[in-house]
Amino acid sequence: MLKVEYVKTSRDLIIFRLSGKYVTISCDSCGAVGFNPLDKVKVDGKRLGRYLARVALMETLSVGAQPVACALSLAINPNHQLDVLVEGVKCELKAADAESIPLILSSEKNFSVEQTGVGISVVGVAERLKIRKAHRGDLVIAVGRPCTGIEVLQAEERCETATLRDLAKLLRMRSIHEVIPVGSQGILHEAKVLAEDSGLEFKLKKDVKVDVKRSAGPSTVILIAAETNIAEKLPKILGKPVEVVGRLM
Repeated sequence: MLKVEYVKTSRDLIIFRLSGKYVTISCDSCGAVGFNPLDKVKVDGKRLGRYLARVALMETLSVGAQPVACALSLAINPNHQLDVLVEGVKCELKAADAESIPLILSSEKNFSVEQTGVGISVVGVAERLKIRKAHRGDLVIAVGRPCTGIEVLQAEERCETATLRDLAKLLRMRSIHEVIPVGSQGILHEAKVLAEDSGLEFKLKKDVKVDVKRSAGPSTVILIAAETNIAEKLPKILGKPVEVVGRLM
């Protein structure tokens, strides 16, 4: 019988050890956003594909895993917009240095779709995990601005949202001990996840300007646990909004 050893984590992904390596599975979904008549937020297929892929890829990369496979579940009809959506997904795969991995998809071929629904799963593999690395006394710093819906498009034009390239830069910095993307549950929730996985507690800064409970939609924010000396350097390095939101105790 195959022996699978699961890794306990509060992050939004499954991690298990198999044949001496760690396997990760991340996923995301999006509904009522797209190009169909009943969608609440209108965006083209390429942007929808990019935002969809970004979330699952950030979850995978942030723990030190390399994406090895991608699957799309698309409640949309096969047409030009579907092709453009897949192009958007491939753009993010390229940004994650994973453009050559296998990609499969399923779309709705039996009924006409009036409202968009899409989902993605990404499988990753890691030799070593970058979780449970946060230190007592680390600053918790938010990179990017939390936003949802049409605000995401506007914030992206102003370079206020976190990207896969930002994540790659953060992962290379020695003074940054751990990173975690922020989605619909907000900064405060993910800060507590960061702390919990390392057996620590998160103390919120009193005069925080950013709304720590607001949804960050398609991972428009990345949280980091880092040494104090990096806080002043990040705005210049990344060119994005940066704010210290608390400390790990």
